Amino acid sequence: MADTTPEPRSLEEQIRLDYHGKVAVITIDRPEVGNALNPACRDRIRDLLNELNTNHRARAVVLTASGDKLFCPGADLTHVYENDRADDIPDRVIGDPRRMMMDGQYTLFPAILDCDVPVIAAVNGTAAGMGAHLALACDLVVCSDRSKFVEVFARRGLVPDALGPWLLPRIIGVRRTMELMLFAEDIPAEKALDWGLANRVVPHNELMDAAMEWAQRLAAGPTRSFGFTKWLVNQSLDTDRRTMMENEALAVELNTYTADSEEGVASFRERRAPQWKGY
Repeated sequence: MADTTPEPRSLEEQIRLDYHGKVAVITIDRPEVGNALNPACRDRIRDLLNELNTNHRARAVVLTASGDKLFCPGADLTHVYENDRADDIPDRVIGDPRRMMMDGQYTLFPAILDCDVPVIAAVNGTAAGMGAHLALACDLVVCSDRSKFVEVFARRGLVPDALGPWLLPRIIGVRRTMELMLFAEDIPAEKALDWGLANRVVPHNELMDAAMEWAQRLAAGPTRSFGFTKWLVNQSLDTDRRTMMENEALAVELNTYTADSEEGVASFRERRAPQWKGY
C-alpha cells in the first residue's frame, strides 16, 4: 500500500511572503494547528520584517493569516523542544523560561514596532494571547466582522506575556486592560473598534481589499517620514518632555535630508502633486 502521509510543509509555505507592487503580504498559513506559531515560524516573521528594513522591496506590510476562523491563537503548544542536556541536569532550571522568552518572542515584537515601514494587521478571525498582541503591535489594525480578541491567559492560570501588559494600557488604558486580562472574555470586532483595539471593521469577504487599499496608499507615500513618525509615537509614552523634544528635533533634521522631504517642499512651491520615492 502506498504511503499517503503528506510531505512536511516548508517554513516558507507556513509563513508566506508575497509582494503586490510595493506592499509585502506576510501570511500565517498553519491550518493544522490553527495558525499557532512555533519558534521557527515566529522567527521567520521577525526575520522577514527585519529584512524589509534593508532590502527596500516594500514600503508597507500587511500581516494576516489563512482561513476564516483563526488569525493566531498564540504559541503552538504542540511544539516539542529538544533537550540535549546531560543526564544530571534537570529539564527545568530557574532562568530557562526567561532566557527563552528574551531570545524568542521578545525579538518578534520589536521587529514589528521598529519596522521602518508601516505594518497593517488584517485580522481574519480569533486573535488570542500572543496572537492578539501580534496584531496589536502593528501600526494599524483592520478586522473582519468575524474576528475577536481574547486575553486568554487567565483561562489557563497563566501570566500575560508577549508584551501585552505594555501594549494594552497604551492602547486602551489601565482599567480596560485589567478587565480584559482578569476576565479573559471574548472581545468581538465591533467592541474592539469601540475600545480602540482596531481601526476598522469590515465584512469578512472585504478584509484583504480593505487592508490592501490602506497598504497601497501608504506604499505610495513618504516612507522615511512614516518611519520617523512611527519612532516618535512609539517613544512618546516612555519618554520625558525634554527627551521627546530632542527626539522630534532629531527626526525632523534627519528627514530634511531625504529625497521625499525635498520633493514635498518642491511640489508645494510648484503647486503640483508630490511624487514620493520612499527614500
